[in-house]
Amino acid sequence: MEYGYVRVSTKEQNEERQVLAMLEIGISMNNIIIEKQSGKDFDRPLYLELISKLKEGDVLYIKSLDRLGRNYRLLKDEWRHITEVIRADIVIIDMPMLDTRLYKDLIGTFISDMFLSVLSFFAENERDYIKKRQAEGIAAAKAAGKHLGRPRKELPNNFDEIKYKWISKELSVIEAAELCNISRSSFYRAAKSIK
Repeated sequence: MEYGYVRVSTKEQNEERQVLAMLEIGISMNNIIIEKQSGKDFDRPLYLELISKLKEGDVLYIKSLDRLGRNYRLLKDEWRHITEVIRADIVIIDMPMLDTRLYKDLIGTFISDMFLSVLSFFAENERDYIKKRQAEGIAAAKAAGKHLGRPRKELPNNFDEIKYKWISKELSVIEAAELCNISRSSFYRAAKSIK
């Protein structure tokens, strides 16, 4: 059997490029597994289901190594599990050197393992770089005074009056929050910040 594994990290990312690559080499759409989840580890429901189906002699196609995973140690362990324990083959479409069908002798396996080590190191390094860029972007946005996350709900014009009734125990926090049309935690935060 031939399977294709397609992964993107977020729901907003498009997996079409990977799917087209699978279809071009003749993998049936029924055998292409598409998952929208981070590559930081292998605790991915659809991936685990796919691995449980793999049998000796099957071939797993992946567009690029970072689509399989981005953790150096886990990536190497998973590669060995598929190729040595399950005895299935892996083909990384973008990297012809990483096609376990071609290199079955000792030298070929050594070269393939060395190549895998270098590439998986770079995949993890790229993940760390992405996280660093993301943190820098968040810090820059905060420094510029931009609000991150969900838009804040506007407080009603009579918020001070509602807050006073809550302080004087005429209203519970639940009632006060409902009158303001916000959550309890938002009410607490607003009441604390507006003296």
